[in-house]
This record gives sequence, structure tokens and C-alpha cells, in this order.
Amino acid sequence: MTKPGKLTKLSRSLRKNQTDAERVLWRRLRQRQLAGCKFRRQQPLGRYIVDFACLERKLVVEVDGGQHLERSTKDALRDQWLGKQGFAVLRFWDNEVINETGNVLETILSALQARRRESERHVNQQETETPRQQAANKPRTGRQERG
Repeated sequence: MTKPGKLTKLSRSLRKNQTDAERVLWRRLRQRQLAGCKFRRQQPLGRYIVDFACLERKLVVEVDGGQHLERSTKDALRDQWLGKQGFAVLRFWDNEVINETGNVLETILSALQARRRESERHVNQQETETPRQQAANKPRTGRQERG
């Protein structure tokens, strides 16, 4: 398991040594330029560091180079863990980001809008449910205590 301090140092190092594709995408995501959403780059999440994350919409954007061909199993496990935490993950190849930046941004924007609609639907559902319905819909984990 990676220590939090170690992840912070590694994420700082990764921010200083971005790939060309990460640099191109960061120029378009930073300062709430896309749908007014705040993105963070090289963001630690759990024991992982993701390339870009919009925490308010729970969206992760990964920019993959050739090294990810050999890491597909690890990437799948990481995506599965992120999914369990409520994050949607978008993956793009370096060349897509560099050569088709507009298409990549449109895909990210669509995902942000979909995540917003999901969030609003969830909030509206909670507002109309009674406390008893909310309790019944809450996911159950662990053992149940008997009364």
C-alpha cells in the first residue's frame, strides 16, 4: 500500500513532468473552462493517482500513452475501484488528445453534462422521498444488528 505522503510527492513530480498530451488537455480543462467545472491534475484518489479529476461531478479523465498497452489489467482494476467510489472514467490515447482535441473535449463535456443530470435526478429523488423510503433505498453493508 502506498503512503499518502509518498503519493503527494509523486503527484507533484508528475505535475512537473507532464506529457505533451497532458499539457494540451490541461490548457483546456484548467480554470473551469469546460462547463464551469473544476479539474485537478495528477490527483491522488485512494492509492491511485489519476491524470485529471473533476471531484464535483466524479469524473476521471486518463490520457494513456504506449505504456498502458502492457498495463491494461492494472488499469482495469483501477477503473473498477474508481467505479466503486462513484467515479466515471474516460480514457483517451495521447494521439487522440493531440490530434483530435475538439472531439476529446466534446466527449468530456458530454460526460460532465450526463453526470450533472444523474446528480440532479438523485437529489430530486431524495427530496421527494419520505425518510422511510430513503432508509429502504440506502445500500446496506456489513452485518445487520438485531433489535
